[in-house]
Amino acid sequence: MNATFLKVLNTSITAGWLVAAVVLLRFLLRKAPKWTRCVLWGLVALRLVFPFTIESGISLLPSAEPVRTEFVAADPAEKQQTAPAISRRVVLRSGFDAVDKAVNPVMAKSGTNRSVSPETVAAWAWAIGAGAMLIYAAASFIYMKFKVRVSIETERGVYICDAVRSPFILGAIRPKIYLPSRLDATSRAHVLAHERAHISRRDNFWKPLGFLLLSFHWFNPLIWVAFILLSRDIEFACDEKVISQLDREGKAAYSGTLLAFNRQHKSMAVCPVPFGEVGVKKRIESVLRYRRSPLGIVCLAMAAVAVVAVCFLTSPKRAKAEPVGETHEEIFVPGPKPSLTPQKKQPQSSAAEEVQQELPQTEVPAYMFSMRRMGQYCDMDE
Repeated sequence: MNATFLKVLNTSITAGWLVAAVVLLRFLLRKAPKWTRCVLWGLVALRLVFPFTIESGISLLPSAEPVRTEFVAADPAEKQQTAPAISRRVVLRSGFDAVDKAVNPVMAKSGTNRSVSPETVAAWAWAIGAGAMLIYAAASFIYMKFKVRVSIETERGVYICDAVRSPFILGAIRPKIYLPSRLDATSRAHVLAHERAHISRRDNFWKPLGFLLLSFHWFNPLIWVAFILLSRDIEFACDEKVISQLDREGKAAYSGTLLAFNRQHKSMAVCPVPFGEVGVKKRIESVLRYRRSPLGIVCLAMAAVAVVAVCFLTSPKRAKAEPVGETHEEIFVPGPKPSLTPQKKQPQSSAAEEVQQELPQTEVPAYMFSMRRMGQYCDMDE
């Protein structure tokens, strides 16, 4: 479980840089079509879903693997007699030396003399949190299905239900639109146009996917920001799609329908949220001020999306001296300073056994040398 958690943690940290870039770009492209924002959130989803990335020299990520396990040697002053000379520890390689130097000693100290490592505790906490989020999603879906169990289908895929107060879509594969029973003809037309825009854009699938990703990355506040803004942006995009077909009077009537369904929501919906529960004030302002975006703005927005994808969906290249899976840290091994005179080749044995044979029975000063130098001086076979 620890390895899985570290993989999720690294993915979440690298995706956090992309979320920050999307939030900034979302502000800069205020006049671009709202659907371009959803494309940007799609890039975040790609970063969270795929466990691998392509290396690139123009990647803006400071580190491809911010949290990793590396080999370190036990401190002679603290090492127990039965403890191994070399062990694995979780270290931070964020790409910022000042941060690494401040955090790594604290992480090393927290894991000393403990029967359960901090990463194991963190992994179990992550699993419990993710399970709770998934249970909440399943319970919400079951509750809504129970709530609309008594409904009447008025047309294909459209149901009237007395138990609902606001229109919504239920179902990711076979979506159904549920409407309150008391709707006048004008409001009904606006609501159906909006909800069908959701279905045509597959928002009934993308938003549950977003919540699923949030469930696995619940510990990252930036992923929460991404999900909340995604929920807003899909509503803005649907409004824009509907009002692009309306005249001035139609936009005013559509705004009135939004205002009629405005109410506070107290829980986070997994399926596309009800018609009037997300940023109604901003949505009404956007509807009344809507102007079709010029082609140049659209092209600029798509170019920005491409740049963000190249810079944040790729990982920085690793140095040739640091191939994947090889330990790069200097290791402290208790024992005498190695002789510079090459030793005669010994019968084949593991590196760990030879190091143990070299160790004296009493504590002596430790000398720092890399694993590669150890192999050079002692001529050890792997």
